Amino acid sequence: MIFTVSATLVYPDFALHHDFTENRNQADRSHTVVNGIKSSSSVVTEVESPNPLAILKAGAATTDSGTEVTVYDNNLALIKEKRELELDSGVNRVEYGDVAALIDPTSVVFEDTRDNDTAVLEQNYEYDLVSSEKLLQKFLDREITVTEKEGETYTGTLLSYDDGVVLRLSDGKVITISEVSKVEFPDSADLLTKPTLVWQVYSPSAGTRDVLTSYLTGGMSWKADYIVKASADDTKADVQGWVSINNAAGTTYEDARLKLVAGEVHRVVAPTSPRYEEEVEEDVAEGYSGAKDNFVEEALFEYHLYTLERPATLKNNQVKQLSLLSADAVPVEKELLFDVTKSNDVRVVLTLNNSKEKGLGMPLPAGTLRVYKADSQGQLQFLGEDRIEHTPKDEEAEVVVGNAFDVTGKRTQTNYNRVTLYAWKESYETEIKNHKSQPQKVKILEHFYGEWKITNTSDPYEKKDAFTAEWEITVPADSSKKVTYTVEQSY
Repeated sequence: MIFTVSATLVYPDFALHHDFTENRNQADRSHTVVNGIKSSSSVVTEVESPNPLAILKAGAATTDSGTEVTVYDNNLALIKEKRELELDSGVNRVEYGDVAALIDPTSVVFEDTRDNDTAVLEQNYEYDLVSSEKLLQKFLDREITVTEKEGETYTGTLLSYDDGVVLRLSDGKVITISEVSKVEFPDSADLLTKPTLVWQVYSPSAGTRDVLTSYLTGGMSWKADYIVKASADDTKADVQGWVSINNAAGTTYEDARLKLVAGEVHRVVAPTSPRYEEEVEEDVAEGYSGAKDNFVEEALFEYHLYTLERPATLKNNQVKQLSLLSADAVPVEKELLFDVTKSNDVRVVLTLNNSKEKGLGMPLPAGTLRVYKADSQGQLQFLGEDRIEHTPKDEEAEVVVGNAFDVTGKRTQTNYNRVTLYAWKESYETEIKNHKSQPQKVKILEHFYGEWKITNTSDPYEKKDAFTAEWEITVPADSSKKVTYTVEQSY
């Protein structure tokens, strides 16, 4: 016989008879001996989150924090944590919580700083988390108590929950409850509230241990951005560098030592770890929270490491922005380039030398460089942006700001002659027009392949490399200038 209570299935509230906060640190002291190892396998150690020591001096070069986060620029981070574990002699079951949801479980490194004989015998990454759906799934064919909308309570074996809760009562009757106000479960079915590493840890003796744990996780990345404020005559600029750290790894790291690695780290493509999705709104850090000389840079293998000199909290689903560098009155060079292989317009390029003599000198991580300039009223205006690659010290960073408005260029092929099957002769005319009231210097670039020779030219040129010729000309104010040349090419 089937008894039906009609309405819609909802789960506004469900109570667990099991007490989640029950202290299970030493629930069962009975021991067994397996393969010579004394075991108290039912012992559960709840690992507390890192408790960093207070920072005694703001901006100190070193901090004694329980957590260190090293972020790479390719969706990867290395997490190192120091926590205390209370272990019994033998085998202990340890729940290591507050780990990143995108952790790579195969990368976990465990170290007992007091006893090298302490070891992890088994590890499980538990990401099957508690929810109404998961609990109902776990309690299929098990007894639960359901209260329907009108307050009537039923206890029975859960047969289905897809289209209303279907229960088999103790008298054999089967009922369907479509509108549910409360579901009571006898326990949590071993479901967790957050992704957790569950270890079987062997300890040769009982006591408190300082444990160092490290692991790799996805969901974290960083990038660099640069703000360049050009002077009135475009010969100098104030340069500010910022880094943005995006934490979408699924957990928060409080007062961590933060390090950033710039460079291409090779990785083996592997299957993606199961992901725990936590519904948290993205939290963007308020403004730029950095100060001058925030980071210390050093070489690391063939990469560069940037260490923040003070602790930082990286909240889950947060983008934190920090100052990387600041330099004033850095010499820059503005050039007008006409290269038809890149653009039919005359491009405006800004070049700065990353040297200590010029006011910089720190290896610059790849990122977006944005150029600003004050107008006649002293208000900053955006001029353009470009991406720079990793720029070592004493190298130049070249930024295409935009296209010139009042300086234009046009190239025309005036002659073509096939000399042999593998050789030909071409003639070109390039006209640069200057509509400004001041003369303008413009560089004209041409690219050739195979063997080439310029046999005739109206203006002197420079052979920049095996494939490039460059003409540097000055175009008078409100006038134009034509450059002509003939080139013989063969292959």
